[in-house]
Amino acid sequence: MDKRVANADVAIEQLRDGVTILMGGFGLCGIPENLIAAVRRKGTKHLTVVSNNAGVDDFGIGLLLQTRQVKKMISTYVGENKLFEQLVLKGELEVELNPQGTLAERLRAGGAGIPAFFTPTGYGTMVGEGKEVREFNGRSCVMERALRGDFAFIKAWKGDRWGNLIYRKTARNFNPVMATAADHVIAEVEELVELGALDPALVHTPGIFVNAIFQGTNYEKRVEKRTVRKRGA
Repeated sequence: MDKRVANADVAIEQLRDGVTILMGGFGLCGIPENLIAAVRRKGTKHLTVVSNNAGVDDFGIGLLLQTRQVKKMISTYVGENKLFEQLVLKGELEVELNPQGTLAERLRAGGAGIPAFFTPTGYGTMVGEGKEVREFNGRSCVMERALRGDFAFIKAWKGDRWGNLIYRKTARNFNPVMATAADHVIAEVEELVELGALDPALVHTPGIFVNAIFQGTNYEKRVEKRTVRKRGA
């Protein structure tokens, strides 16, 4: 049950044009940097990418936008990427915006085998247009469908050869839920450890969800938007 592969390029050998990829992380924290770079090298096109953010102009998913490999983005917040805005306004990129909690729940439902759910979030706004509406306890809710991917690209802090994963702090956002909601899950980790090195009580994603794992390299861990205070403020 050794799920280790040599590197990101080997891990995505099955990737083909037109697939849907779930990419974990929050902002630029906990994103699958090595896998994104490998997709750019491979040149796979017409991708639908599901991610909380769209990266920035020269990093993260922004690298795939530069090469026009992404056909559609399903996201919650895309405000840090000027190229994203330009492509959408030119009609070169489709976008489906979701409230952040709704996107997380769509993915969780996809991993749990729940086809749809009702939420009050988005009712009476553009988000709810064209969706089924029902009333629960006097509150109107819109129906949201579950979301799954052909592939999930996961970034973890530590993992073992069985695919058990531990995330570090903010990197837990979206990575664990996406790991349950795809047909083929690839994990890149900062540290690949021996079996038994991970405390079972601390494992966030059990290896049963992971198809391939490798130790990544050269992580930049950029800050999406640096904000500082003046001295004495």
